[in-house]
Amino acid sequence: MKGWFAVYLREILILRRKLFKQIASMAVSPLLYLVAFGFAMGRDVIVQDHTYLEFLIPGLVAMSSMTQAFAIAGEINIARFYWHIFEEFQAAPLSNMAYVTGEVLAGITRALLSVCIILCLSLVFGIVLSYNFWFWLAIIINAMIFSALAVCVAMLVKSHADQVLVTNFIIMPMAFLGGTFFPLDRMPVLVQKVLGLLPLTHAAKAIRASSFGMTPNPWSYVLLAGLGCVFFFMALRLVDKAKD
Repeated sequence: MKGWFAVYLREILILRRKLFKQIASMAVSPLLYLVAFGFAMGRDVIVQDHTYLEFLIPGLVAMSSMTQAFAIAGEINIARFYWHIFEEFQAAPLSNMAYVTGEVLAGITRALLSVCIILCLSLVFGIVLSYNFWFWLAIIINAMIFSALAVCVAMLVKSHADQVLVTNFIIMPMAFLGGTFFPLDRMPVLVQKVLGLLPLTHAAKAIRASSFGMTPNPWSYVLLAGLGCVFFFMALRLVDKAKD
């Protein structure tokens, strides 16, 4: 397992090298949402006994932690298709567990960085919520799920075009339909049940409840943790197949 740190350190050094660009990239979308929705609805619209901006911030946190954690798939693809770093990992005495752990931790780190940026932007708009243990736990588990999923996808795709297809058909719809921008109880019952199957839906609920100072539903954490373990072990299997 000691090899995980080498994998993790490599990703962090890449992130540090282009840190300013990454921070700017991570800040653009949340800032646009905050400006657009802030001026369009702002404090005049009440959702679940909170202003819309207060409702929006946890949703942006859930969405950003998902997209930034999943973005590690792009770094893995570059390493595989252009730098052939994955081939070096294959030749090194590095276990599958160490490789997947390092990549997942790198994805979680990216997610936490993006969340901190959103929270800083929220201060500019005068929004301060409760950032407690349950808030951060939900973010970390959510990031773990999509980091592990990113490793799975990176091992399956054959090109960047395939990666874009996965992002467009899975990640983007989930980002907008997972309870990030609107309460799901306003959707038809059948649609609510379908959206209730999405991991981001449960992550957004847990993050929003904890940020409002309420006790999140423990079932959300159990479900998310279980799903994270499933994707993690799938990643182990797919990395092993990719080595073959």
